[in-house]
Amino acid sequence: MKLYTRWQVILFTLVGIVLALLVAWATGYLQVPAGEEGESYSDAEGVIEEVLEAPPESTGITGRSVQFSGTISSDEANNIQIYEDLNDAVVNVTSVSFEYNWFLEPIPKEGTGSGSIIDQKGYVLTNYHVIKDANELSVTLADGSNYRGDIIGVDPENDLAVIKFDPKGRRLATIPFGSSADLRVGQKVLAIGNPFALDRTLTTGIVSGLGRPVRTDRGLVIKEMIQTDASINPGNSGGPLLNSKGEMIGINTMIYSPSGGSVGIGFAVPVNTAKRVLPDLLRYGKVQRGWIDIVPVQLFPALVRYADLNVSEGILVSEVEPGSSAEAAGLKAGKQSVRYGRSIINLGGDIIVEVDGTPIATLMDLLSALEDNKPGETVEVKVIRGRREQTLYVKLSTRPQNIRF
Repeated sequence: MKLYTRWQVILFTLVGIVLALLVAWATGYLQVPAGEEGESYSDAEGVIEEVLEAPPESTGITGRSVQFSGTISSDEANNIQIYEDLNDAVVNVTSVSFEYNWFLEPIPKEGTGSGSIIDQKGYVLTNYHVIKDANELSVTLADGSNYRGDIIGVDPENDLAVIKFDPKGRRLATIPFGSSADLRVGQKVLAIGNPFALDRTLTTGIVSGLGRPVRTDRGLVIKEMIQTDASINPGNSGGPLLNSKGEMIGINTMIYSPSGGSVGIGFAVPVNTAKRVLPDLLRYGKVQRGWIDIVPVQLFPALVRYADLNVSEGILVSEVEPGSSAEAAGLKAGKQSVRYGRSIINLGGDIIVEVDGTPIATLMDLLSALEDNKPGETVEVKVIRGRREQTLYVKLSTRPQNIRF
């Protein structure tokens, strides 16, 4: 019996994984968001105009007559009207991802969520976590018809995604966009989705809170979230949160629940956030965000003690990109190089403590502070230099795909 060394076993395993990935790619298991590599969509401008610039008379519930039996209150009639008009515009999104066992056999893993059809070409707005890591997507309409879905654009920082299916010429019901700017606590809201695979579900409630910052499992903070007591459960994710006019005011995203079921605390991404990022998702497949051209290092206790810093939280500017707008604005990098693990940290540079009015303690705080800023915009940056605080004004560049942390 021939024995293999540990390195031979590792080599054979790596070769097997590479071969399995090549097979998966060739068979269509691996999909890449269509907007990567800067690709622009030929119909993006038409979709943006149709969805975001639709005239007021084209939005809201149709007002068509719905026949009611028995005694029904005006509020109940409104609920029924919205469901009758917009139920067909909410889809079930099924994602399939593949994991590989020790024998390199693909093991499918399925997840479900909801989505809103936003235009006649088959574009669907949903949550990023609904389609995250998906190798295959399917979109199921209210009548049970099923279509293949393709990823058009993703925005992990706001947990939003756009996918598309080919309606093959059929007329689609769509969800009109409202506004989340003028919401009030106590305002009636309705949610349509597919919780626990129970499709075509309507729940109602009120706006319970506004402007909630909610931290995702990736450590990012989604700002200005809408809190609602309308029941949101697994499978509701990506579905619309509607006002009494039948307009989308949010995208149902997550719940707070010690038990795993709805306890009356749900959160939705404001529709104005979706309206802000949709043009980039449709044009580029990702959101073009501003960035400060530095190599940031998040402060940690051992570093604070070693460098004898007078602040314990913030972002150390280890490097500044030569010739960048960050350098032009006056940001200073460190000059004393020390090794920490496998990293080289340059001590003595500025420590960023606030960006655009947002306190900065962590790298995720820095990302969140720049989330809604575009390349070319100028932001106020407060730094600690030595023992003094200074304010600089930095013109943002385009955030790179792979930021050096």
